Amino acid sequence: MSNIPDRESIIAAHERVAPFIHRTPVYTCESLNKITGANLFFKCENFQKVGAFKARGGMNAILSLSSEERKSGVATHSSGNHAQAVALAAKENGVKAYIVMPSNSATVKKAAVLGYGAELIECEPTLQAREETLQTVVEKTGATLVHPYDDHRIVEGQSTAAKELIEDVNEKLDFILTPVGGGGMLSGASLAAHYFSTGTKVIGCEPSGADDAYRSFKSKKLVPQINPQTIADGLRTSLGKKPFEIIMRHTEDILLADDAETIAAMQMIWERMKIVVESSSSVPLAALIRNKDQFAGKNVGIVISGGNVDLKELPF
Repeated sequence: MSNIPDRESIIAAHERVAPFIHRTPVYTCESLNKITGANLFFKCENFQKVGAFKARGGMNAILSLSSEERKSGVATHSSGNHAQAVALAAKENGVKAYIVMPSNSATVKKAAVLGYGAELIECEPTLQAREETLQTVVEKTGATLVHPYDDHRIVEGQSTAAKELIEDVNEKLDFILTPVGGGGMLSGASLAAHYFSTGTKVIGCEPSGADDAYRSFKSKKLVPQINPQTIADGLRTSLGKKPFEIIMRHTEDILLADDAETIAAMQMIWERMKIVVESSSSVPLAALIRNKDQFAGKNVGIVISGGNVDLKELPF
């Protein structure tokens, strides 16, 4: 029996991070309600610090360090949003951060990490290269590893987004939809619904070109991500073991959307809601539209995971 975060640990994580993060707004959109036939409630983590929900997990992990661990700093790998989250949390708490990023990470995300004062180490754009480079950094520096998703401190922090969504929507949510890459957000949202909104079903949404979580969920065994092909750069990573265990217990389903559907959903959010969202954030709306009948007439919370995009390279 593993040590899955309980209700009290999520409440404690929320109290811990609350002074350091934004309680992001929940937006609605009548035109998207008409298009989808559902009542949608968007938790806008694109307005979060570092432009993504990952600020929550990164801050919770840094605030959970012992005084001894703080002295040696922290190290992680990330394509961008988690990297920025750990860099900012470390800066705000006077902790040194070493961030391993694949060379093809978005320029805007690399610049943000450097701007927060972290040490940036680039590597080849493969999961193996990321993990091997990170291991080398940890051995060399003695820094504490803060895994981007396979860490209960991260899951606890990410769960606070769905907890706030549940608290801030006056109506009972039938569903909460989140993107799924490493699984930190999906597992956190699944725990939040389990503890704070009985009857709310949580569904993960994943690109069909990076469908390891979908295959893992359906086969009930962890399937590694191999050569993902998707525009949703935040969702190219492999599902983590700890999130997978939680997802298998508390997640209702995982749905897919292809890149064309994701780009269409992304453009729809930009045009209809007038907000900046990244492609990974648009996968849940794309998956909902693909499966419209399942959500017709339902109250659906959608976590918009982030808004860090290179405006020179929009896909539409």
